[in-house]
Amino acid sequence: DPEMMTPGYKAPAKVDLETLKNLDAEDESLNKWKAQLLAGSPANTDDPRKVIVEKMSLVVQGRPDVELDLTGDLSKLKESKITIKEGCTFRLKITFKVQHEVVAGLRYLQKNSRSSVPIPGSVNAMLGSYGPKAESQTALTPWDECPKGMMARATYSAKSKFIDDDKE
Repeated sequence: DPEMMTPGYKAPAKVDLETLKNLDAEDESLNKWKAQLLAGSPANTDDPRKVIVEKMSLVVQGRPDVELDLTGDLSKLKESKITIKEGCTFRLKITFKVQHEVVAGLRYLQKNSRSSVPIPGSVNAMLGSYGPKAESQTALTPWDECPKGMMARATYSAKSKFIDDDKE
């Protein structure tokens, strides 16, 4: 899907953790990057998912964050509503765990709709590459601005998904 791609970005070849650790062993700067990416102890789990999104927080300047717990019953989220001031500046803080392998090019996609009608202004944010860790990791989307004006006042809904360079 061309809308999901970053111009000029080429996804790296997929390799397992052991191969990655031993790749380009003589390159000092690459070894520092790999050490940072692979720091921490990988999670040992039977859960087959590579990325487990635990929480999303709406960060709005001048007010406490609104947190959505994604570890429970997700069907209840459809009933929850968040009210925000028109024209405010906001971003999303995403808390997640990575397990089993390095996730290259993790990307957050969001399609917005108003009264079930898709609207322009979808979000396509590159979050980065992350190694497996037992502890949670966080990523922030870029700052954005809510619609404003009389015509923008309405109830909006958003559908979110996460993909990586493998489109998984």
